[in-house]
Amino acid sequence: MTHTTRNIVMIRPAHFFSNPETRASNRFQQPDADNATAQARAVAEFDGYVAALRAAGVGVLAIDDEPERNTPDSIFPNNWISMHPDGRVFLYPMEAPNRRRERRDSVIARIRAEFAVGEVCDLSAFEAEGKFLEGTGSMVFDHDDRLAYVCRSSRSHPEVLAALLPRLGYQALLFDAVDRGGAAIYHTNVMMAVGSRLAVVCLEAIRPAAARERVRAQLQRDGKQLIDIDYTQMENFCGNVIELADAAGNAVFAMSSRAWHAFSPAQQAIFTAHGTVAQAPLDTIEQLGGGGARCMVAENFLPRRP
Repeated sequence: MTHTTRNIVMIRPAHFFSNPETRASNRFQQPDADNATAQARAVAEFDGYVAALRAAGVGVLAIDDEPERNTPDSIFPNNWISMHPDGRVFLYPMEAPNRRRERRDSVIARIRAEFAVGEVCDLSAFEAEGKFLEGTGSMVFDHDDRLAYVCRSSRSHPEVLAALLPRLGYQALLFDAVDRGGAAIYHTNVMMAVGSRLAVVCLEAIRPAAARERVRAQLQRDGKQLIDIDYTQMENFCGNVIELADAAGNAVFAMSSRAWHAFSPAQQAIFTAHGTVAQAPLDTIEQLGGGGARCMVAENFLPRRP
């Protein structure tokens, strides 16, 4: 499988606010009282980010959310859908009931109009058993090495992983990761990112030390140059970045402006030596939603229709 893709799917929010149903397990959410203007600010940030990605050569399929569905986190589609080169689409079981409404046939139909969708593999029945796996939020894929990095949390159930990964031909590397206060980190993709040649990881979050060294050794064995971030950088969404590609296949590193400015000059130089950086301000989305630039991107590896 190609590690990176030029094509992505993004969902323009229709009713963005800080989701009370996700707050218990998402310590990255910092809700304020100003939900009234959150939607307008989030749309402006969304459109600015889409413009930055397109300017860098990324192909963005932006689909509008439906206001009547009342889905405050629809801006984070990577949690409910993944799209693969063989035409398969996987749908994932979501922890928050109001996030389950994000899965909609009309999004898949819109994707089908331009890309070849074969089998749709729906894992959402696990929700009835209280078992969740929130897509490429819960899992950070290393496609080259057919590996899924997964930090354990209420949103990453091992039984769902066991149902998914053999179908993809991937193995899991499971570990525990905690925030500054010792609480489990809710999604792997806020504390690490794996690209074709670079890996960003908050090693100090991984416990115990033996697990930390296992993750470090695996990334190095697979030839990744490590950008080790600290807790302050993780809290500024430096772990929530993604490597995409432009039309020529060159690397595009997508991140928020907040994350970019939180990287050290030496770390910034590593990114720019390996590709283009596409950044945009996502402060409202990060603060109220507890997710950022990577969470907003659903990678689309599907074959394009002739």
